[in-house]
Amino acid sequence: MAEGLVVLGLDPGSRVTGYGFVRELSGRAELVATGTIRTPVKKDMATRMGVLFDSLQELIREHCPAEAAIENVFVAKNPSSALKLGQARGACMAACATNKIPMGEYEPSKIKKNLVGLGNAPKSQVAFMVAHCLGIKKPDWPEDASDALAVAICHLNERRMRRLTGA
Repeated sequence: MAEGLVVLGLDPGSRVTGYGFVRELSGRAELVATGTIRTPVKKDMATRMGVLFDSLQELIREHCPAEAAIENVFVAKNPSSALKLGQARGACMAACATNKIPMGEYEPSKIKKNLVGLGNAPKSQVAFMVAHCLGIKKPDWPEDASDALAVAICHLNERRMRRLTGA
C-alpha cells in the first residue's frame, strides 16, 4: 500500500457524480483515480441514490481515503433541481460517514479561489489548474471528474493552511 494521505473529492449530482482520489505525499499531490458515477435516469430517485451510495462504497473500499471533501449545494433557481442535488450530496455523505471518513465541505467559489485565485473563475481555468497541480499534461477525464479533483485539491490546500496557521 502506498504512503501518503488519500483524499476523496466529490462533485455530487443526481445523474452524474464526479469523484477524484488524490494522494498527498511530501507536499505534492498525485492522482490516484478519477471518474464519474452515472445513475440510471429512468429509475426512481431512491434506486438512483442507492446506486450512487453502493458505487461510492466500492470505490472507498478500493482506494481507502483518510478524508473526503464535497462541494456545497449552490442556490439553484429550480427548487426541484436543488432538492435532487441535495439528495445526491446526502448519498455521498452517508457513504463517507458509514466508513467513518471525516468530510470537509466547500463552496464552489472557495474551490475556484483556492485553485485559480478567482472565486468566479471559469471551469476551463479550474480544469487547467487541476491538471497542472497533478502534473497531468493531457487530462482525459470528464468535467465532473475534474470538478471532483478540484474539491480534493482544495481540501488538501486548506488542510495544509490550517496546519501552518494552527487554526
